[in-house]
Amino acid sequence: MKKAPIAVLFLVLAYHAGFTQTIDSLDIKIGQMILIGMPAAKVDSAVLREVRQGKVGSVILFEKNIPAKNSYTELKKMTWTYQEAAPIPLFIAIDQEGGKVNRLKEKYGFPRSVSAAKLGAYGIDSARFYAEITAATLAGLGINVNFAPVVDLASNPTNPIIAGKERAFSADPDSVAMFAKEFIKQHRKLGIITALKHFPGHGSSKDDTHLGIADVTNTWKENELIPYQTLIDSGFIDAIMTAHIVNKNLDEKALPGTLSKKITNDLLRGKLHYNGVVFSDDMQMHAIAKHYKLEEAILLAINGGVDILTFSNNIAGSQERAADKVHQIIRKFVEEGKISEDRIDQSFDRIMLLKTKLSSKTEEYYRKELVRAQELARQNEEMAMINEARAKMNAEKASEKAKQEEGQKKEKRKKKRSKSD
Repeated sequence: MKKAPIAVLFLVLAYHAGFTQTIDSLDIKIGQMILIGMPAAKVDSAVLREVRQGKVGSVILFEKNIPAKNSYTELKKMTWTYQEAAPIPLFIAIDQEGGKVNRLKEKYGFPRSVSAAKLGAYGIDSARFYAEITAATLAGLGINVNFAPVVDLASNPTNPIIAGKERAFSADPDSVAMFAKEFIKQHRKLGIITALKHFPGHGSSKDDTHLGIADVTNTWKENELIPYQTLIDSGFIDAIMTAHIVNKNLDEKALPGTLSKKITNDLLRGKLHYNGVVFSDDMQMHAIAKHYKLEEAILLAINGGVDILTFSNNIAGSQERAADKVHQIIRKFVEEGKISEDRIDQSFDRIMLLKTKLSSKTEEYYRKELVRAQELARQNEEMAMINEARAKMNAEKASEKAKQEEGQKKEKRKKKRSKSD
């Protein structure tokens, strides 16, 4: 894979950020591997500084980041402020699956969204319709990554975090792949990157990894890999997000998927032949944070094959993580030889390749939509003129009929008076 020109990236970084300290290529590459959340519904000065310094390559939005008033305009200002400060194009991500996992709610003035389970029941046309609305909304806001669709199977109807929240299209893997492909197609029309989740499959779990360990050793089935394999083979995957589930049949050490080399590297990259970007699920979820120290979790995740580490700063009871802290830890591991620089290069190459897909498709889409809207407006105007002419003609007929009827009544009254005289 061809590497991005580090010297050029360094010059761009120095120009945008106005650095006085020395920034080397390793700092740039590590920064691209870090994704963080923001504390409030406004531009955060600390996050903005880390973005400007190249210490973070991605940010994520939650409902707490949606301004209560003038939501669309104010949120767009936020995203563009961060994007303009970034020396390398920034991934601005959101979980906009639809239904219960929906940050851009109607109460803020955004379009209605529908859960994956309902779309699976409604059919492919509805899935296409709502996916396009979602993608257009994200594009307009400057959000370029959607952590969706969920390709977990609804195999356990009592699953509290997947089927219980209507996040799965179906229990059938082929149906899931079909609906996911349509979802991805509509996002690609607008240059929005999608990330399938949660690999290698969270649908059979009985527990919520936000709260602790979820062991699927006795419930997980190999058909949960079918949507991934189908979409990999057809070229319809931009990125994949890991699951924190434990599966001793896939990793005898019982490491969560996010931290498991057996699952991410050997299974996903080796057996399924996937070589794209892998995002971790939130490293602050309790399945990770309560059982592994921060340094250990980072080391295992990166050496296991994860490219971008997610620290949402959105989990109750979790310590907030700044990009600078995570950056320091990764750099220390590289300097100590615990993470090879070649491993960092692998992730950097994947991330840079994916960022080349951030294109001008949004402008192209809206230009086509404008033409379509203008044509529709012309047709509506013509129809309005036709309807106006019909209405005028009907009014004239009604008036003439009324005159005739009034004339007939007058004639009858006249005859009646003549008889009485």
